[in-house]
Amino acid sequence: MELVCDINSSNQDLVLHRTSIPLPEKICELKVGPVEELSKAKAKLSSSSDPTVSQVFMADTVINPTVGIHRGVKYTSWSPLGCDGSNRCLLASLSLDHRLTIHGSQKRLQWTTLVDLTQLYGESLEKRGYSLHGGEAPKAPLSDLAELRRRFSMQAPVRMEWSSVCTTQHIQTDNKCEELNTVLLAVLMENGDLVVWQFSLPLQGKDSVLSCNTIPSGVSSPSVLAWWEYEHSGRKMSGLIVGSATGPIRILPVNLKAVKGYFTLRQPVVLWQDDDHIPCHGIKCVSLQHPVHKCNCSLVVAARGPYVFWCLLVISKAGLNVHNSHITGLHSLPIVSMTAARQGGSVYTCSLDGTVKKLTPIFTQVAVTFKQEEVALPEGVAGRRLHGLAVSPNGAYVSLVSAEGMADGCHPVTRTYQVHFVTLKTAEGAAAELLRSPGHSLFKQADTLDLVRWTVLREKRIPRRLQEELEEQIQATGATYLLRLKLFLLRVLYQSLRTAPVDPRWKPTHEDSKVFVAGEEGGGGRGGGGGPAGEHGGEEQEPAETQQRGGEGKPRERSAEEKMEEVQGWIKDLETRLINEHMKRVLGEVFLHMGRTENTSIPTSGLCAYLSSDPSQEDRPAKVLVGHIQKKMHKQTFPEYCSLCKEVLPFTDPGHATCSNGHMWLRCVLSYRACQSVTYRRCLLQDSVARLPAPEDPDWIQRILLGPCPFCDSPLL
Repeated sequence: MELVCDINSSNQDLVLHRTSIPLPEKICELKVGPVEELSKAKAKLSSSSDPTVSQVFMADTVINPTVGIHRGVKYTSWSPLGCDGSNRCLLASLSLDHRLTIHGSQKRLQWTTLVDLTQLYGESLEKRGYSLHGGEAPKAPLSDLAELRRRFSMQAPVRMEWSSVCTTQHIQTDNKCEELNTVLLAVLMENGDLVVWQFSLPLQGKDSVLSCNTIPSGVSSPSVLAWWEYEHSGRKMSGLIVGSATGPIRILPVNLKAVKGYFTLRQPVVLWQDDDHIPCHGIKCVSLQHPVHKCNCSLVVAARGPYVFWCLLVISKAGLNVHNSHITGLHSLPIVSMTAARQGGSVYTCSLDGTVKKLTPIFTQVAVTFKQEEVALPEGVAGRRLHGLAVSPNGAYVSLVSAEGMADGCHPVTRTYQVHFVTLKTAEGAAAELLRSPGHSLFKQADTLDLVRWTVLREKRIPRRLQEELEEQIQATGATYLLRLKLFLLRVLYQSLRTAPVDPRWKPTHEDSKVFVAGEEGGGGRGGGGGPAGEHGGEEQEPAETQQRGGEGKPRERSAEEKMEEVQGWIKDLETRLINEHMKRVLGEVFLHMGRTENTSIPTSGLCAYLSSDPSQEDRPAKVLVGHIQKKMHKQTFPEYCSLCKEVLPFTDPGHATCSNGHMWLRCVLSYRACQSVTYRRCLLQDSVARLPAPEDPDWIQRILLGPCPFCDSPLL
């Protein structure tokens, strides 16, 4: 489900785009050796006279799939933003038959499978002969039950988690150093191995796999996995947190030599070493600023039964300081799900008892304490059985999955699962976060932006405090992010002022469409001026001044139509300003990369003429930039031509181009070239269009075409 801040609707409800990814019909079969040898080994183990061998083999659904395999999804993990070709997220999915795949949404509401990691890792294990750690060959044949279980467990995933986006350095053939963005995916196997995949961005398939490394963790019965990332003195450290079903939790070092500015631990760090048989089924890591010691710190929380285990890690001059403890008395039943907000470090837990708790860390001189609060649930959610929860990226909403509980001591025959959304922030707090956002992207703050959208639609006005602070910051900085935020608010305000039609649009009207001719009965009908004096024409008209100021001399209130016209004018002015700013950015790229006069896929002369055509705007940087580019052009224009009639397409409007024969084409909002192909991309909010990158386009033009919409920061799909 994807939350969309719809600017074309006045509906106050959440706008969610729901999509689904079907599972393959074919069951995933793990490769552990030659097919003939495997079939002989299974026949030997199933007919073994030793019950400790035959019974174990027959009961294992991984080794012996004839027993029955459950179909469904076991675990999913979202990547950070910017990992696919549209600067959106990728989805790693693990099915119950141990198939690990990565999916991407390259088209609108359509998912495609990019790579099957289970197949790739199985092929790599087959090439090295399913060797042990250290490269030793297997000491037992495939017919041995222990060896067969080892080969299956070494490629059966348990959990997988994405790292943040990394920057790697690659030396090209001409000895130039090129920086590439990569992302890591850590996969935890049943035997405790950690398989770390490295992908180049954007991820497009098997060719994007850069490396695959296997790290033994030494943890028996592994259950959960999480990335540990710490920043100290400008250096970023990383590691992998592994939790066990028997209790222990530790951080393992991850070697990232090729990653710029990244370092790892020298040796594993044990966070909890007692083998108390309390399973760990959820780990979260939050980076915070320690208000007492004035340094960065890392807070690790883990759900262990009905308790929450926490561990505070701080790097000082003496080394790595570790403080840990448990939070007891939180829930009466085991915790089923736990999540943490990225900002503030608040932790949310839900249990089988139907309660949701919020834990807020409070730092002390020695360690940290937690403030416990129970989240108030709506009437339809309270009392239901909770199965999981998740917090939106900026902490505006929390989503809960619930089902019916027991009725009269009996479980229901069928369960109906529902997803509920509960707000965690006020509209005033969301507006304050939007104004001081460091990311400067409306798309990355869709959940916070939706709260402000709901407030504007409900009150039919922009909050005064938000409007005043926004105007002050625009006057002080003039940042385009603030202009896009103001444009979004005005568009939502315009939708709130629109009145819905009383009759459906498809329903025909029953008004009489007869045309009355002057001189017929009735004396002229509509608009004839000769109607009876006793109906409408005979009434005395009020003076114009009284009409303008109201019946009692008071200033009359503006009608909705006048307010809408005023808001439309503001919207048009902001769109023009954003277009001019983006044009200057595009022309800046043209000036930097065009060493001589050449015809590019950007209408350079048209952009220069458009920026110079408005004498009312005194934009000296734009005039200087246009002057430098015109010197490079040497009075050459390189006009665009219509693909239908070969006539010139003049640049008179940044939104569309029309030739002399009336053929109209939409212009790309990123490069301002006319989109004359059959396929093009559309903004997520249907705000603009953009053309697809062509193979002949240089790298700097392709980077321009990969940018977001200049009006709303949304990706173009």
